[in-house]
Amino acid sequence: MLRLDSISLTRFKNYSFRQFVFFERIVGFCGPNGAGKTNLLDAIYYLCLTRSYFAKTDVASASFGSQGFRIEGQLTRQNEKFNAVCILRETGKKEIILNQENYSRFSQHIGKFPVVFVAPDDILLVMGGSEERRKFIDTIISQVDPQYLTHLIQYNRVLLQRNGLLKQFAESGRYDETLLDVLDVQMIIPGEYIYTQRKAFLETYITEVRLKYEMIAGQEEGLDLVYQSPLQQDELKNLLLINRQRDIIAQRTTVGIHKDELEIKLKEQPLKNIASQGQRKSLLFAMKLAEFTVLQRIKGFPPILLLDDVFEKLDEKRMHNLLHWACVENNGQVFLTDTHCLRLRDALEKLLLPFQVEEL
Repeated sequence: MLRLDSISLTRFKNYSFRQFVFFERIVGFCGPNGAGKTNLLDAIYYLCLTRSYFAKTDVASASFGSQGFRIEGQLTRQNEKFNAVCILRETGKKEIILNQENYSRFSQHIGKFPVVFVAPDDILLVMGGSEERRKFIDTIISQVDPQYLTHLIQYNRVLLQRNGLLKQFAESGRYDETLLDVLDVQMIIPGEYIYTQRKAFLETYITEVRLKYEMIAGQEEGLDLVYQSPLQQDELKNLLLINRQRDIIAQRTTVGIHKDELEIKLKEQPLKNIASQGQRKSLLFAMKLAEFTVLQRIKGFPPILLLDDVFEKLDEKRMHNLLHWACVENNGQVFLTDTHCLRLRDALEKLLLPFQVEEL
């Protein structure tokens, strides 16, 4: 089992200082917009994954007028106690500390405390470009495979170098094939590893998404997800060589795992073209709950589940199906938010399970 027992926030977003103690598995946060409900969920996410779910830079999570913050949490995993601290100092230095020991690499923390954030407004996962879905998939796999994250960092580093070199060729008019050969070799091992892991993961994950979508929607609606990658056609080594002239003209790397896509269809048509708002929201929740299920299966215990503002985004039937699955059928810790305290308490009371509600 995985539990967050307490958390304290110092100069994190709208919190100058606040401490919370959690004595139940199901925890609700309620209050008006701007009270800090989503920020609190984001702090929990940061504690688990060393980064904000929303902010692109760490300093963007600091309180107004501040350049740093501190998040500290007490967690229990499989009956073992942990103290985790995330610090962004005023100097810009970032520190992640577990049981009084600093990590030499933040990636070492990833996966120790798996977490799933379900934010309804994050509809770009469904309606946005392929980059959004690649990032989502990479975050899941990185929580269960430390080597995956290492290879991903290496691939992206070399990709930037290769793209920079291609632009340099165009600006200088000079072409050095030997340098490209070196960079191609450095891309092949991490690229092939990432492709292999994505392919294996998505075979299981796609099945789970279909099941969760039907559970939330209450019926089968012809949903289909298809993994597409250039590496399905040939090895990365050959693809880079075959497309070299094309890359030189384009001044960027046109093939590789950075071009992978998870295509989503509904009734054999692109989902974004025909799906209703309810169907889009249902798919978003299905993708996140499938993430939860896969992480639980691999880790052997359920991850922490963060449900932000779900009451505003789903109809009563879909809301009931989601809450029943999240809180009754699973025994992991759940944090959820709502702007209406009475509605939140009423929904949780119907589950007939112990819960606590914190008013912000």
